[in-house]
Amino acid sequence: MDGGQQGQPGFSARLDDFLCFSIYAAEHAFSRAYKPLLAEIGLTYPQYLAMTLLWGEDDQTVGQLSQRLSLESSTLTPLLKRLEADGLLSRHRDTKDERVVRVKLTPAGDKLRQKAQNIPACILQATGMSLEELGALREQILALTKRLQTAAGGD
Repeated sequence: MDGGQQGQPGFSARLDDFLCFSIYAAEHAFSRAYKPLLAEIGLTYPQYLAMTLLWGEDDQTVGQLSQRLSLESSTLTPLLKRLEADGLLSRHRDTKDERVVRVKLTPAGDKLRQKAQNIPACILQATGMSLEELGALREQILALTKRLQTAAGGD
């Protein structure tokens, strides 16, 4: 259980026993690994994630991006505005429903995909793990996330 001997008399929390801390530390290590790679292409990590979604499927709604990134639209909108100001995407109202904002890559945003294509391989190399190992770890983390969301009433 996360935290070791929680609930026992004389409980002394050892941070190294907390799974949540291990995941937190891994996230920071990932951030440090990504930072120089993303600096070369002028993106922050959240911007890279949004661009990755658009490189995979262009012309999505803010709602779709928000859901896929697990970000509130109030957090995502400033990120998208910055990418738009940088000339990488455009935002426009949907012609069928003007309440919906659509996001589409510009030619410059599409061209940036080429500069970013080596990033996954660099991160894979930095982990020192095989694709199979990373895939298995990813599946475990996704299962854990789903269980935690269910326990918290999120799904």
